[in-house]
Amino acid sequence: MPTLPSQPVPFTLEQLQAAHGRVKSGADFPRYVQDMERLGVVAYDYYVSDGHHSYRGREQVLTTVPVGEPLPVAPSGNREALQQALTVHQQGRTDYPTFCRQAAAAGVDKWTVRTLELTCSYYDVQGQEMLVEEIPLPGNPGQF
Repeated sequence: MPTLPSQPVPFTLEQLQAAHGRVKSGADFPRYVQDMERLGVVAYDYYVSDGHHSYRGREQVLTTVPVGEPLPVAPSGNREALQQALTVHQQGRTDYPTFCRQAAAAGVDKWTVRTLELTCSYYDVQGQEMLVEEIPLPGNPGQF
């Protein structure tokens, strides 16, 4: 008897929050992206100004409510300031809220993580791409 194709299992807010809770610094980011992919997330956007996420699966979209204090985003993007903030964060020298404040000051409106392509793209308030970085696999030496 033929088997039916399996349907993707929807991810839940609780699963996403648990994965996010395991991130202590930018050094943990590759593992977090891998966790997102295992849950069925193919991409997500993080909106810096109000702290909400929009997660996309193959057949699902889940958007979170804004969290934390609103952050003013600089009206123009500063790629060099973003790169500096990323470098320090990826070395584990800043926490996530600090990185978000630095990203906002550098003009980052949102970032988009694509779990299958292992990329993170940063966009300014005009929607212009400021930077695309490749995300290494956990435990694999790279720029992270």
